[in-house]
Amino acid sequence: MPRRRENVRDFPGKRWLNLALRSLHLIGIVLLGAGLFGATEVSIGAKITLFSGLTMFAIDTWANPAQLREVAGFGVLVKLGLVGLMLLQPAWAPVIFWFILILSTLLSHAPGTFRHRRLF
Repeated sequence: MPRRRENVRDFPGKRWLNLALRSLHLIGIVLLGAGLFGATEVSIGAKITLFSGLTMFAIDTWANPAQLREVAGFGVLVKLGLVGLMLLQPAWAPVIFWFILILSTLLSHAPGTFRHRRLF
C-alpha cells in the first residue's frame, strides 16, 4: 500500500533539526558500540541514542501519527525499548546491540510496501 503524504504536518526547520538529531543519533550509536568494546562507558552512548531516537520519533509521530500503526513506526518503538533495556540490563547489551543493528537494517532497506504496511 503506498504511503499517503497529504496528512503529514511540517514546520520550518524540521529537515535541519532532523539532520542534527540523526547526526547525534549516529554519534550515540558509535559511542554505544565503542562502549561494548570497552573504550568508554556503554550508558553514555545508550543515553545519547535513546534521547535522539525518542526526539526524532516524537517529531515523526507529530508529523504523521499514522506511522505508529505501520511496521516501520512500530519497529522504532521496539528499537527504543531495546535501547532502554540495554541501560537496565548491561550484561545483555552486546546481543541487544547487534539485534538492533540487524532490525534497523531490515526496517530501513525493506521495500516501502513492507515498511509502511499497516499492522492495525
